Amino acid sequence: RATIIFSLKNEVGGLVKALKLFQVRSNYMYDVPWFPKKISDLDKCANRVLMYGSELDADHPGFKDNVYRKRRKYFADLAMAYKHGDPIPRIEFTQEEVKTWGVVYRELNKLYPTHACREYLKNLPLLSKFCECREDNIPQLEDVSRFLKERSGFTIRPVAGYLSPRDFLAGLAFRVFHCTQYVRHSTDPLYTPEPDTCHELLGHVPLLAEPSFAQFSQEIGLASLGASDDSVQKLATCYFFTVEFGLCKQEGRLRAYGAGLLSSISELKHALSGNARIMPFDPKVTCKQECIITTFQDVYFVSDSFEEAKVKMREFAKTIKRPFTVRYNPYTQSVDVLKDTPSINSVVEELRHELDIVGDALNRLNKQLGV
Repeated sequence: RATIIFSLKNEVGGLVKALKLFQVRSNYMYDVPWFPKKISDLDKCANRVLMYGSELDADHPGFKDNVYRKRRKYFADLAMAYKHGDPIPRIEFTQEEVKTWGVVYRELNKLYPTHACREYLKNLPLLSKFCECREDNIPQLEDVSRFLKERSGFTIRPVAGYLSPRDFLAGLAFRVFHCTQYVRHSTDPLYTPEPDTCHELLGHVPLLAEPSFAQFSQEIGLASLGASDDSVQKLATCYFFTVEFGLCKQEGRLRAYGAGLLSSISELKHALSGNARIMPFDPKVTCKQECIITTFQDVYFVSDSFEEAKVKMREFAKTIKRPFTVRYNPYTQSVDVLKDTPSINSVVEELRHELDIVGDALNRLNKQLGV
């Protein structure tokens, strides 16, 4: 234990010496794309919807249904009016919407015991217990947001439709998940060309309640802040093939953790059928893969664990060219931009304090054990 403390203190000491020798110039921030610095800044980018929202394409199942289009506009207007700190509006879902949800819920739950990862299976019952997630009831986003806040620090923010990769990933940096509140069209309950509340609640939420997975998602978001368009696209592609369509190995078998798989009966079966093309997750390779939203993926990427994927993404994030790095401050729900000596020194001081706490805890443990 003493060796651990000594090693950590040496690392911090080395960092202090390096700062004295190397003065980082603050004028490197020119030509950096705007990014939110505090959680309320998401109000400035959460409404930049690229696809769907209240407008539907001609090939959308609800395009010719005027009642459905009116209902979609209602959900879009609610999301567009939302501001940080507001309670998420509670929805009185129609019988048709609950019926559609029920079909999706029932059919997917038949597959989860043999297809979903253990972390998903552990957290799904909690969603039922604390958010009234049932076959005959669609959970309210406000209840889901409070549940996630207690489990992993994530919160929900309603959104009208697809955001750009930059805006969506920016939310993850603050542990905010942009979430749709509308239900897919009833004529085809097992298919949707876009994220809907079935996809969000059954696909994403159970794993966002898992601390290790929540941290993995946030680190992808933090890496995107202030990055170039090309770098953001690479990060978004890695997100797509992990958080949306990722596979992992558990007890020697493939299991799904990607929300796109866990909310799609047909693709979930296909990905674990033994006929799908599977490759090891490697961000340098994965970031070049084409993302497909209209049919099954050409390839799926597998990791041994979330931790393994997280380590690989951390190393990949270091290759992204930025004249600074960022650090999330959970107390102020903001990001600290580490771009000069003073800003880095403040982190060093915090590390010293944290090391003192760890050292004190180890000393007390040693006394209890008589070491």
